[in-house]
Amino acid sequence: MKVLVVGPGGREHAIVRALLRDEAVTSVEAAPGNAGIARDVTCHNLHAQDGAAVAALAVVGSFDLVIIGPEAPLAAGVADAVRDVGVPVFGPSAAAARLEASKSFAKEVMEAAQVPTAGAVHVTSLAAAREALDRFGAPHVVKDDGLAAGKGVVVTEDIEAALAHAQECFAAGGSVVIEEFLDGPEVSLFVLSDGVDLVPLSPAQDFKRIYDDDAGPNTGGMGAYTPLHWLDGYTETDASGVERDFVQIVVDTVAAPTLAEMARRGTPFVGVLYCGLAVTSRGVRVIEFNARFGDPETQAVLERLATPLGQLLLDCSTGSLGADRPLEWSRGCAASVVMAAQDYPETPRRGDLITGVEQAEALEGVAVLHAGTARDEEGRLITAGGRVFAVVGTGDSLQAAVDRAYAGVQEISWEGEQHRSDIAARALAGEITLANGSASGSSAAVSDGERPVSLEEEGVRSTELPPSSEDPPEEYPTGWVHLSSGKVRELYQPAPGSSWDGQDVVLMVASDRISAYDHVLSTPIPDKGIILTQLSLWWFDQLEAAGISHHVVSVDVPEEVAGRAMICRRLEMVEAECIARGYLTGSGLAEYRQTGAVTGLQLPEGLRDGSALDEPIFTPSSKAAQGDHDENISFETLTETVGVDLAMRLREATLRIYSLAESTCRAAGVILADTKLEFGFDAAGTLTVADEVLTPDSSRFWPAESWEPGAAQPSFDKQFVRDWLTSSESGWDRSSGQEPPALPEKIVSATRARYLEAYERLTGTELVF
Repeated sequence: MKVLVVGPGGREHAIVRALLRDEAVTSVEAAPGNAGIARDVTCHNLHAQDGAAVAALAVVGSFDLVIIGPEAPLAAGVADAVRDVGVPVFGPSAAAARLEASKSFAKEVMEAAQVPTAGAVHVTSLAAAREALDRFGAPHVVKDDGLAAGKGVVVTEDIEAALAHAQECFAAGGSVVIEEFLDGPEVSLFVLSDGVDLVPLSPAQDFKRIYDDDAGPNTGGMGAYTPLHWLDGYTETDASGVERDFVQIVVDTVAAPTLAEMARRGTPFVGVLYCGLAVTSRGVRVIEFNARFGDPETQAVLERLATPLGQLLLDCSTGSLGADRPLEWSRGCAASVVMAAQDYPETPRRGDLITGVEQAEALEGVAVLHAGTARDEEGRLITAGGRVFAVVGTGDSLQAAVDRAYAGVQEISWEGEQHRSDIAARALAGEITLANGSASGSSAAVSDGERPVSLEEEGVRSTELPPSSEDPPEEYPTGWVHLSSGKVRELYQPAPGSSWDGQDVVLMVASDRISAYDHVLSTPIPDKGIILTQLSLWWFDQLEAAGISHHVVSVDVPEEVAGRAMICRRLEMVEAECIARGYLTGSGLAEYRQTGAVTGLQLPEGLRDGSALDEPIFTPSSKAAQGDHDENISFETLTETVGVDLAMRLREATLRIYSLAESTCRAAGVILADTKLEFGFDAAGTLTVADEVLTPDSSRFWPAESWEPGAAQPSFDKQFVRDWLTSSESGWDRSSGQEPPALPEKIVSATRARYLEAYERLTGTELVF
């Protein structure tokens, strides 16, 4: 087998060395290679991103396999060019390489494949970036949407630094993806695929930042080690009761669904899917995908691979990998330490004379893999890039592998050389533990600065009206008797002898409580009850002007609940929730992904989170008791519950209200994605809008200026709270059956700000408390 390796770096040198160990490989050549690769094999001086040149070389050189190493040639379509001339190539097409070339596309694929990952927003403006950063909170994660050689990510507690990075990307004509921060240790797992089947390699861990203790700016990677013995006890039981280890979890929940989704889209992924993962307190989450071997993990991983690499990659390239492909690994561990040029990663200096490579290579268990090296006019080895070498040590233990790698590093020198001295140090010290039931590498608890807000604090007001219904009538100072409690509202009926006695009304009081995922949270949102009530009253005025009947009769309420209460007609409520959707998200999106429909309404293929529907749809749900979950139902099921005539009236009224409200929101720069309405009949038999209406508790409001399908949208509603509850920061498992944690102050204040902004944007007025 004759193989051509395309690329100039340390990853390509590792691939070349592994191919040379394969007895089935008769010849290896590289293009363009580097000084170290040129010492081992023949190199061709051509640009790795020149698809026509690479394809021509593949044909003229009669190569049986072409392996493309770096991301840039893959994104440029070099693999497509080689396939077009009939030569097998290991590397995805340009369309499939978008998994790395566009982080927003990768998020879209993960969303469609239901792959667990960080919440994210794709933004193209500084204002949208600031809103997204506020939404997710610190630590702030900002990623250049395009290729950045591993250095396009900023993780910082400083929002101004995060915004500065975003602005740099915008100024360069790009966009950014802003994500929630994922806790827990990071893991790299390479998965080889022939487009249908897959095989995982050994997990590794790399070190992104330039200095010890993860200080300084991000780099392409300063070292790595494998295997990860601290993952040995990481297991979980799947839905069928089968226990699976870490690698199988990633295969089942990340790699296989992603590859299946790529195949479904008509862009099968042939090559190596690099899964950058975080082992969080809520389980495995994807940080990012790459469409090629990672550097410097490859140098360590391939040093241990005993399975012949050439045949393995050829089988991937020809669709012959097969299911359950076994791999063999040498015993022990491998660790790589990157040696970088002066001033890397900003403006690395080139041309410095290198010494000691031969001495390092003479050490037992040491391999020196070249990356940024070249020869000067006198044939001397010099620096020619940021990362110059990866020195790999192997040994029976991780400590032995690390010691050998650093022994090799000590032999090599040049002016300004820099490297980290703590590769694998935390693993060796036993400081990496996991949050899968027995230990946790990061706390999910609320920190000292994130205390819950009590009901007695400023802005959070009581909704109770004294006294109780057992007291004698003459002692009802407010004129109202408590009737019942809902998730966030209290209902009162007129007290005997009061001014409202004998009238068929109730007093509806909105509390500052907030509910999510069928739980009433322990932390209230200051002024929430007032904001929701005042916004509902504003909407009721708009509906009344359009001839739509509502249930409010007065706002002359007791002083104790002024601003947060309405006196409303008693209604005979319809036992159904009436939902209108103009955009696909939430439970509708989840149902669509499973069936292609929402409540039986078939929708077009290819819709994403946030996609606008061709026309609004009516998707009713059952009305569950408090603590239970509403379930989406079909229109036919609704007709069985309430009758055909009423079902049709509910649909017409719901869509009419949505249409009116959507155009009003649009004029205010707000997208009304969906809304939930409740209806009842008054004493005259009039179908009447009840409860609250068109508020952040019952609707999804998105800023129109940052709307973009394919990712979770910034919102002015309680989706912000839902997102925090399911984030790594909260530490809450929705399926655990446990109560959600208290909300930290930053989430409380940010939620209040979003509710208030919704009111002010929609009404065009400032709410005076």
